[in-house]
Amino acid sequence: MQHTSDHTTSVGTTAGTVLTVIANIGSQDYIKTIVLALVGAVVSFGASWLLKRLTKGK
Repeated sequence: MQHTSDHTTSVGTTAGTVLTVIANIGSQDYIKTIVLALVGAVVSFGASWLLKRLTKGK
């Protein structure tokens, strides 16, 4: 039995899911996601910086 690597079904399913999600997300959700990502990045950077400064002296 020969197996071919035809991924059209999985690519079509993934593309359809992504397009459906994009179509159903409101603009306020995009803004909320951007703000939360920025806050998370700042907190992550701050925690990494603080831990680096605390462990540098040892």
